[in-house]
Amino acid sequence: MSNAMRSETPIETPRTQPVDTKLEVVVIPVSDVDRAKRFYDGLGWRLDADFANDADFRVIQFTPPGSGCAIIFGKNVTAAAPGSAQGLYLIVSDIEAARRDLIARGIEVSEVFHDAAGVYAGKDEPYLFGRLRIAGRDPDHRSYRSFASFKDPDGNGWLFQEVTTRLPGRIDADETKFTTSTELASALRRAATAHGEHEKRNGGKHDEGWPDWYAEYMVSEQAGKQLPL
Repeated sequence: MSNAMRSETPIETPRTQPVDTKLEVVVIPVSDVDRAKRFYDGLGWRLDADFANDADFRVIQFTPPGSGCAIIFGKNVTAAAPGSAQGLYLIVSDIEAARRDLIARGIEVSEVFHDAAGVYAGKDEPYLFGRLRIAGRDPDHRSYRSFASFKDPDGNGWLFQEVTTRLPGRIDADETKFTTSTELASALRRAATAHGEHEKRNGGKHDEGWPDWYAEYMVSEQAGKQLPL
């Protein structure tokens, strides 16, 4: 048999179970370590570490509330230019509440905005859905479509993105998880609003089975499944 014929034969490789590879740290380049520490502490993020081995090395780690991923910055931890980290997304269930919290902490944050239906040119800074920002929340209140942005003192760019219903397949459908009481409260409020419409459709009578309806709604919403009516 020729080499050409042998090369056409499929080579089977054994399949292995993917190894868990959890993204847990993002490096943020800063010019003034103490200034950056004050800023991220002012956001209300958890300080996990601040240590130095000698005069030429220091590392600080913060974790946003409810996040499984932390940030680190410091002295001699990255060669990236200060302020060059852009498009850092913070997923929130209530973007207005997240924005109000930053304002109360004295942080400058943009107005809430949504995309211009896939317009990728314009004067605005690029973000997930383009370069043209339209003021206000997404008019259809779609998940993934409402944003607000802010920067740290070096200009590293952060965006809030409101996600209330995950797209199918994005999370384990058999696992429902709320990482903070605020996130759970937001889910309960959305369920309460939807349940009110459910009761209206059923003659306005009190639904004795509301706990089961709430549970089904919240689990379905998070998994991206069909919501109950």
